[in-house]
Amino acid sequence: MRMSFLADRSSVTVLISVLTMALLAGCTTNPEQSSSTQPNASSSVRAGEVDVSTIASGLDAPWSIAFDGDTALISERDSGRILELTDDGQQREIGTIDASMPMGEGGLLGIAVNDDYLYAYFSADDENRVERYELTGAPGSLGLGEPETILDGIASARIHNGGRIAFGPDGMLYITVGDAGNGEAAQDRDSLSGKILRLTPDGDVPKGNPFEGSPVHSYGHRNPQGLAWDDDGTMYASEFGQDTWDELNVIEAGRNYGWPVVEGMAGDDRFVDPVQQWAPSDASPSGMAIADGSIWVANLRGERLREVPLDDISASTEYLVGEQGRLRDVVVAPDGSLWVLTNNTDGRGAPGPEDDRVLRLDPAAAE
Repeated sequence: MRMSFLADRSSVTVLISVLTMALLAGCTTNPEQSSSTQPNASSSVRAGEVDVSTIASGLDAPWSIAFDGDTALISERDSGRILELTDDGQQREIGTIDASMPMGEGGLLGIAVNDDYLYAYFSADDENRVERYELTGAPGSLGLGEPETILDGIASARIHNGGRIAFGPDGMLYITVGDAGNGEAAQDRDSLSGKILRLTPDGDVPKGNPFEGSPVHSYGHRNPQGLAWDDDGTMYASEFGQDTWDELNVIEAGRNYGWPVVEGMAGDDRFVDPVQQWAPSDASPSGMAIADGSIWVANLRGERLREVPLDDISASTEYLVGEQGRLRDVVVAPDGSLWVLTNNTDGRGAPGPEDDRVLRLDPAAAE
């Protein structure tokens, strides 16, 4: 059974939402915490070194990596293609998400694999949607079955579509949804926008969700794009801020993360503060993974891979700063290495002749 939600997209509503968000951004910022004076949440930041190798090149605006067993699958935002990487690093198209429509930051975004199904989050004609497809064939000849809608009616826009999907240690499907340019919706628990959602693999609302009958797991988010869990089951999410602070959050069921009332650490008991915050010029955090006792976050505008040790959540080490361009996703491969997806061909980067690429590094060898 699928969940379906319809959004009001009239021009009047959109205009009111944009004006309201602008007023909130101007009126609710703590005057004692400007972008130039607010202390960074990180108590210690250092530069690190790590060797990288190239697994694949020549990708077109790639967005997400998922593994089907040992086989890597990649989504391309604008083409709508799902690619499998062969053992020699070549790409083979296993199918195209025909309903996906690129628009600004929208298009084919996050993918995940569960029980021989590929799940995909994408922008369609007038909404964002999650569908699943049976994976057919064998590695080297994989294909996609017919689409099955898991969740539709998610508000879409040229900005802030969220789009990361992942299966948690509880077997549930988690979905990050941006505010689609309507900050007020992030505080409205009846809206899907500005939320992290939790569904069963079939698209039902599972028992134990914090709000009865609702897929909403947490709210008050602007544009979350990273999800990961540690060995204890603690959930982390990375989130794009507006002009002041990007965030790393510990996600708890039913909690409010403040947007658009606050951005970054506010010390307001109504909201959950991030455990780290970064200036957007140093971050714009997207995909994330946990490996070798650390959280690893891929950053777009900041053009760096950030490591946050789980035993000192206030510290961080930065790798590849300015070396590989924009970084969209990072995942743990079956052999324990980290695969990092560059994102220089998305219209905002400066692509090199081999972009975009999949990079490989050993997290245990990072210094």
